[in-house]
Amino acid sequence: MSQLANNKKVIAVLPAYNAARTLKETIDAIPKGWVDEIVLVDDCSKDNTAEVARELGLRTIVHERNKGYGGNQKTCYKEALRLGADIAVMIHPDFQYDPYYIPELIRPLAYGKADVSMGSRMLIKRNALKGGMPWWKFVGNIFLTCIENLILGLGLSEYHTGFRAYTRGALETMPFEKNSDDFVFDSEIIVQARIAKLRIYETPIETKYFPEASMIGFWRSVKYGFAILSVMVKYLLYRLGLLRPKQFEVRVSL
Repeated sequence: MSQLANNKKVIAVLPAYNAARTLKETIDAIPKGWVDEIVLVDDCSKDNTAEVARELGLRTIVHERNKGYGGNQKTCYKEALRLGADIAVMIHPDFQYDPYYIPELIRPLAYGKADVSMGSRMLIKRNALKGGMPWWKFVGNIFLTCIENLILGLGLSEYHTGFRAYTRGALETMPFEKNSDDFVFDSEIIVQARIAKLRIYETPIETKYFPEASMIGFWRSVKYGFAILSVMVKYLLYRLGLLRPKQFEVRVSL
């Protein structure tokens, strides 16, 4: 139990794919005393990510086949719950998101002020561009966020950050295992949080875009954008009572 986190058990989960070169740097940057245990899920990497993880003393799970970014997160959160986490914080092992901000994500959850916490690159928009975010990704992020805010009514600065933390209660409330195995998982789980009336907190962060950092290309991003729009249409149909997706069968938080 972390005294810094109000005696909550905090487990960091790392969805990894070909992260051997940046993994140690990421782990070394995690603030001391905030994380009780680290779980890395290797999504059938082509490099020696799992070997490096074990050398660093991380609890390591290896997928025998690539399950995708969303599929990797499912394993991460299931393992965190199995290990008794009160809070699960997701860290990308490519060092694009600086673990320095972990305390800012954990505090509102540890003290009961939020259920979901997200590190936003867009609260201070110049931070995203300063960190090297491509202009087309920057514009796309703003456009999709506007659409999602219009439909979901959440008023978030972005939905596409990979730096997040969830309480145990949030993960047990949202049927995340029914979400996509692809990148759109990140938006689907926020839709589930919206339906469950969970409290979402954002904190500004800085990110770094560099050769070793994982990033989907332009056309994959276009596909991702259409997938998000599809989720928004599905949510609208759900609200109108015309569609009942199993992934939206969420217990509403009182």
